[in-house]
Amino acid sequence: MSEIILDLKDITKIYSNGVVANRNVSVDFRKGEIHSIVGENGAGKSTLMKIIFGIEHASSGTITYRGKPTQFHNSMEAILNGIGMVHQHFMLIDDFSVAENIVLGMEPKQKRFFLNKKEAVNVTKNLAKKYNFDMDVTQRVSRLTVSAKQKVEILKTLYRDAEVIILDEPTAVLTPQETQALFENLKHFKNMGHTILFISHKLNEVKAISDRITIMQNGESRGTFNNEDITIEQMTELIVGRKVSLSYDDFKFESDRDGVAFKVEGLHLMKKGVPILKDINFAIREGEILGVAGVQGNGQSELVQGLVGLAGINGGKWFINDQDITSLSVDQKRIHGLAYIPEDRMKEGIAQGATVAENLISSYYRRKEINGPIFMNDKAIGKVATQLIKMFSVRTKNYKSKIESLSGGNIQKVVVARETNTDPKVMIAEQPTRGIDIGSAEFIHKQLIDMRNRNVAILLVSADLNEVMEVSDRLIVMYEGEIVAHFDRTKDVGEMELGLYMLGVKRQDEESLKRASLC
Repeated sequence: MSEIILDLKDITKIYSNGVVANRNVSVDFRKGEIHSIVGENGAGKSTLMKIIFGIEHASSGTITYRGKPTQFHNSMEAILNGIGMVHQHFMLIDDFSVAENIVLGMEPKQKRFFLNKKEAVNVTKNLAKKYNFDMDVTQRVSRLTVSAKQKVEILKTLYRDAEVIILDEPTAVLTPQETQALFENLKHFKNMGHTILFISHKLNEVKAISDRITIMQNGESRGTFNNEDITIEQMTELIVGRKVSLSYDDFKFESDRDGVAFKVEGLHLMKKGVPILKDINFAIREGEILGVAGVQGNGQSELVQGLVGLAGINGGKWFINDQDITSLSVDQKRIHGLAYIPEDRMKEGIAQGATVAENLISSYYRRKEINGPIFMNDKAIGKVATQLIKMFSVRTKNYKSKIESLSGGNIQKVVVARETNTDPKVMIAEQPTRGIDIGSAEFIHKQLIDMRNRNVAILLVSADLNEVMEVSDRLIVMYEGEIVAHFDRTKDVGEMELGLYMLGVKRQDEESLKRASLC
């Protein structure tokens, strides 16, 4: 058996407000292994990693590191002792070079006070070569791709001699090709004796990369398993506490409707002389889900913001059932049948400080049965809220509870319930399951499919390839502000091929792209 480098025994973390984040968690990590930690949001994964990294402190329990009892008072102590963490949101200085970012805080000096740039470049170049990272360390970070920035973050930990590296959702914004390259690097690290703690909600990737897997639920460990001893279905059941649908084919009804419900023609957008959207054309039938795939930052957000009326578009038109809604206000677009699940539920999806009921009716509070001649009809609002809470399985004390008291998954259910209750003709769903647990994600996917089955046209924009491919009927890919691929059936394309379009390596011919408009 491999040497145990890090051993956690009976770790419990109770916050001052009484919330139990971890309860008697025991797990060990071996030298030279890739060990995944999986679980729903709020299962205690992040808290456990923060305890290891010195950001949080355990209420009770012991940590043994390199054979000695250990408690890091802060993250700097953890770093100095060989534990590194790559956060999901990078901590880099864009105006610095790769080398300057890597050595920051531990710079090679000349004349005692000044950065020795030549030495910094040489040291980081050799470090990158040692770990099979092909990159120009003199390049400014602002010019790097997302995957290259992630490599810089990993090299920062290796420069500080990290033996244990914690990776928090490292593939969240990577293409399949970039993910594959990362996995090759991680296997190389493992062979060199490093221990990788891999946090992810993508269970297929967990199966592909892990030696062992620890499953967390409600702050407790449900066990640690050798990879070969557990299936994805078994993992899912342990995480959620019940069986979860991994395919939605059985929930989709065949639609015989060919009418176009939503059409977009010639959208383009310039910002500061830079083209953000370039001649975007597509159409969606009644009872159809059109998925939009692409690495974040390729115009998807600007497209959605423009379509729903939250940001300007330089040119183009879009229609619901042949009615031009381009110049209408947000409210008028809604009256014509447009609904919207925003990417940022906390910023754009809800009114913080308001109750669950108030958020559930905020898109249609002018309805006569809700909005009386002088005052709002509280009884009618309560009735609508109670029905939606039950229908969408929202876990809340009651409809008078403040919206921010709910978990992320339940807040998202409130947003989906509200938008569904507008009786839309077209639904734009932007990252509808980002940052929520597996069970809530499955529920929301089924709600979108149920709307599709009721002949709603849905535009699904997501950075999660599994989501786009499983839920959508057709698919387009965006790269640098334009549509570069269209697929009539999501089942006809694989993740690796999609990744080539997402990276800009491939582009379909114009005749194929015209099919996105159902021409």
